[in-house]
Amino acid sequence: METLKGEHIYLRALEPEDLNFLFSIENDEYLWELSNTQTPYSRYILEQYLENSHRDIYEVKQLRLVISNYQHKAIGLIDLFDFDFKNSHAGVGILVQELEDRSKGYGKEALQLVIDYSFNHLNLHQLYCNITEDNQASINLFTNQGFQKVGVKKDWIYTNKTYKNEYLFQLINN
Repeated sequence: METLKGEHIYLRALEPEDLNFLFSIENDEYLWELSNTQTPYSRYILEQYLENSHRDIYEVKQLRLVISNYQHKAIGLIDLFDFDFKNSHAGVGILVQELEDRSKGYGKEALQLVIDYSFNHLNLHQLYCNITEDNQASINLFTNQGFQKVGVKKDWIYTNKTYKNEYLFQLINN
């Protein structure tokens, strides 16, 4: 699909060959705060997830895409979640796995592709995201793409024996 191709990266569906990539992300405790994960995932569970990843966004309310560079290396994931057809909105989350792949514009390009896809193909009215107050890179990424901070969830995330605030950002398609 041409709409999911950018200048430096493209977005694609999950494939069975992504098992090790997905396993490394889902079992990285450093990333658990981003995904509200508290336990590791087995390869078996992830294999089942991959087997069902072809299901339609209207059925499962989620779309997970792999961010790949043009050397076909998987560098991250971008998700639409809590897809609500009736109210025409969805959440969006993004992760570029390796530090050396961050700050190169891949996340920005992936986010712009998903915004365009969401508004032009899924006909969504708005996207939202939740970002902890100390995740400045994500705050910058989303605000630079037009998302506006519309709320604060006080003491929302408990991590490392402390509570963090979480910001709610929205992008409304006018």
